[in-house]
Order: sequence, then structure tokens, then C-alpha cells
Amino acid sequence: MARELGLSELPDGLGIMVRFDGPRSLADLTSAVHTVCAEAESRAKPTVVVLSFDALSADCREWPGKVDVQQVNRWERAVRRLERLPVVSIAMLRGTCGGPTLDLLLAADFRIGSSDVRLLLPVNAEHFWPGMAVHRLVQHLGVARARQLVLWGTDIPLEKALDLGLIDHVDDDTDEAVRTAAILTGRVSGREMAVRRQLLQEAASAEYDDALGAHLAACDRELRRLRGLTGDLPVAVTERP
Repeated sequence: MARELGLSELPDGLGIMVRFDGPRSLADLTSAVHTVCAEAESRAKPTVVVLSFDALSADCREWPGKVDVQQVNRWERAVRRLERLPVVSIAMLRGTCGGPTLDLLLAADFRIGSSDVRLLLPVNAEHFWPGMAVHRLVQHLGVARARQLVLWGTDIPLEKALDLGLIDHVDDDTDEAVRTAAILTGRVSGREMAVRRQLLQEAASAEYDDALGAHLAACDRELRRLRGLTGDLPVAVTERP
């Protein structure tokens, strides 16, 4: 089943990859995402998950096809599971990509694209698909920039994707770029990655006083980690009025 879903091992044991190399049904895509998540969660040692999108056709613009809302709900839950994985996720894009690409791209931690990348936003009969990509776009870009895409956007060329931060790195040798990124990002522990994601997401909406507790808890965990490495206790500093 894993091979049928395009699941494979990365060289040197760096992680696992799932390939989205052609149009698939929403049910197949949901199954593929859950399969790669289950595989990553079952591994005892840290790993990296790579999502590979290879020149999907423009037909993928009509997304998600003839489905019901229960199927959409299952898909959204699969993407959320990927987004919360205790491992680093990398999206790798080549050529023109549409359909589910935007959902999975926004859920990934690091995004690599070839020089000919172009994103097709999901539009059905001239209406933007109102999935959770809208929510993630606002979280990533803010309301003003997301508004331009949701209300008036059609395609996102590479230059704009870079400017918006939807693509982090451009390299036509995407396989080597993924290998380098897997080595570098794989050094981040699953727990640390989860903390970083949480703090970033909460910073977009939480007030200072509400966010302070989460940041202090994260600081406390980091101080304990440092004490474990050095055996030293931090020096208490008395605040002056």
C-alpha cells in the first residue's frame, strides 16, 4: 500500500518521501497523507517528511472535485495531522502545481521550488475554494496580503511566491536541495519544532499577556535543557524597582 501511495525512503536514512505526481481523488490523497504521518509517528529516531509535487496538470485547478463535505472534513483533518507532526516537513515543488498543493504547502515547515514553479489557486467556476487554506494564508501573510490572493488571485508565479514567503528556497536540483534541507532541519528535535510552531501560530492572534505564559514555559524548558547539558544552574537576577 505504501508503494502504491508513492511512499519511499530518502537516501542515507534521512527520512521518508511521498510523491504527488498526478491527479488523484480526494480519498486517495487523504489516505496518502495519513500513511506518511503514521509512518513518521512510528519511528523511534528523528526523521524528516518530504512532500514531492511534480508538475501537476492545470486540470488540478478544479479542486476538490465531486466530493461531499464529510470527505472534505477527513482531508482537512489529515492536513492538520501533517501540520502537527513531531518531525520536520519539507515541500518540494517542480513546474505548475495546483489542487491540494496549496493546502499541503502551507502545512509544511520548509518549501523548496524549482525555477519554473507556478502555483494554481483552487478555483471552481470562478470561485475560490473556501477550505482551510484561507485560514492558513491569513495566518502566514496577514489579512491584507491574503485578501489579494483570495479575492483577486489566480496564479502565483515563483517571484510572488518567494516574496510572500510561500517558497523558502529555489533550486533546480531539487533532490540535492531536499537532501541538504533534510540534514539541516533534521537536527531540530520534534518537541522543539512543535514549540516553535505553537509560538509562531499564537503570536499572530494572541495578546501579549496571553502569550507570555506559553513563552515563559518554553523558556523554562530550554533553561532545563541547558542545565542538563552543562550541569550549571542559572544565576538568579534580582529585579530592581
